[in-house]
Amino acid sequence: MPKSPPAAIRRRVFLAGAVAGLGAAGGIVRAGFTERADGRMAAEEPFAAGTTLMAVAARPAGPGYRRLAYGPGWPRTVRHDIASPRPGRADRRTPLAAFVQFTDLHLTDVQHPLRYEFFRSGSPAAWRPQEALTLPGAVSLIERVNGLGRGPATGAPLSFVMATGDNTDNNAAIELDWFLTAMNGGTCTPDTGDPGHYEGVQNSGLELFWHPESLVRDLDTLAGFPKLDGFLTAAVKPVRSPGLAIPWYSTLGNHDGLSGGCYAATHNAIAAAATGDRKLQTIPPDEARSLMIGEGRGTDPAGHRIEALLGRGLKTRTVTPDPRRAPFTMREYLAAHLDPDHVGPGPAGHGYTAVNLSEETLYYSFPVADGVIGISLDSTDPGGGKDGSIGSGQLRWLGETLTRHKDQYALVFSHHPSWSMDNGTPDPARPAETRHSGDELIGLLGSHRNVLAWINGHSHCNRIRPRRTFWEICTASHIDSPQLARVIEVADNHDGTLSLFTTLIESAAPPRSYLHDLSQTGLASLYRELAANAQGAAPGLAGTPTDRNTELLLATP
Repeated sequence: MPKSPPAAIRRRVFLAGAVAGLGAAGGIVRAGFTERADGRMAAEEPFAAGTTLMAVAARPAGPGYRRLAYGPGWPRTVRHDIASPRPGRADRRTPLAAFVQFTDLHLTDVQHPLRYEFFRSGSPAAWRPQEALTLPGAVSLIERVNGLGRGPATGAPLSFVMATGDNTDNNAAIELDWFLTAMNGGTCTPDTGDPGHYEGVQNSGLELFWHPESLVRDLDTLAGFPKLDGFLTAAVKPVRSPGLAIPWYSTLGNHDGLSGGCYAATHNAIAAAATGDRKLQTIPPDEARSLMIGEGRGTDPAGHRIEALLGRGLKTRTVTPDPRRAPFTMREYLAAHLDPDHVGPGPAGHGYTAVNLSEETLYYSFPVADGVIGISLDSTDPGGGKDGSIGSGQLRWLGETLTRHKDQYALVFSHHPSWSMDNGTPDPARPAETRHSGDELIGLLGSHRNVLAWINGHSHCNRIRPRRTFWEICTASHIDSPQLARVIEVADNHDGTLSLFTTLIESAAPPRSYLHDLSQTGLASLYRELAANAQGAAPGLAGTPTDRNTELLLATP
């Protein structure tokens, strides 16, 4: 294992006297974790400002549309499922690494002809009223990270951001361009088709969708959503991003690689619809429910039912075609990351290399810090389906990489968590290759004692699980409420244990919107508020206190 840095660069991670020996005294001890009884842990973190340790956007309970405001912060919970905390560790602790995880940004072209809004006839949750504002929302998250600078627990400088997939929503070239521009810095215009004229479901006249600028008594207006003159015009105006001030890395998600996150866009019908002039906006409710059940079960990974639906001559809306909506191939995805114009704060390729491009692979390793390696996996199944898996070649590469770096700590990243990796659909490019599940991946990672954590997303829910010798850390999305990212810090306690600190952050925009403030910051606030009021949104995505702000103990290998 890596040697500890010299004492000259050690730092205390808490203020004097804070939570030293917490597992032994001063807390509530339950199975696997300890929590401060007084709830004031947030105030005792030296760099807690700007994190959910201090405050969290909260929607007041009750029916109808409710305005957001800051509520109490989430305290840090010490989890000792794997190793026990030792008294005095805060005074001995040395930071090894500090970074940020973004996941499930879902930057969305809401005017795209082949979006799956038509599923809303089967369920209110199938369409989000905040989707037109994903870009100002993401830029506000970038502004938050730039303002933090340091890890809240150790004070170590943040060294990079890892985006763990679903950076785009619908495998569209323009969405990929917006993602790269937002992360690197520049101006994006979230508008396709007829410039300056919104052509989507929110001015369709259909009562299924929120119409912010008309008198349509739609489903959301009846639930209390406001009328906002100028909203659609503001939603397609240019958005300016400062770009991240630190390097960033990229991991592929199913929404990046597949149409709607489920279907291979190599089908002529799907590719043609993406760049065509007909937008399907609604279908019969029973058919919508049947298709959604099929998506959930992965019974049609090739998208034959969607292809048949598009060919049936259902009533559609005419929209302005745009070649920038074309689905991108994985080779085009890699080439875009490797484009010198998209280097931004670095590194070149954002993890991907010329070897990835030549071999058309989407997994790689990279240096996190002295003595710490990062590994990014490709868990998206190119054969289709929302759930993930990895092929035998990648699994073999992973084992070889962990063995080769056995003297370094390892952090593993993917889009899918273990419980969403059971997709056995063959890879069309490697049809004879076996696909491997999340349980198999847990087994492999657990056989390498240098693995500290497997960090992922996809589920849009905070969840942290002990995996015998390492932690699996799944983080909520930045499109559904609560909209979050996660700071992760690694520290050596110099007592036979390591600590992983996880701290959730929200965007920099105020949680309470001024409804008629349609500036970029105003839209970012509105993005948060609309998400918190979305009908049919899944409950419990924030997870429990043990899934949020934590200290995760590990035995030093």
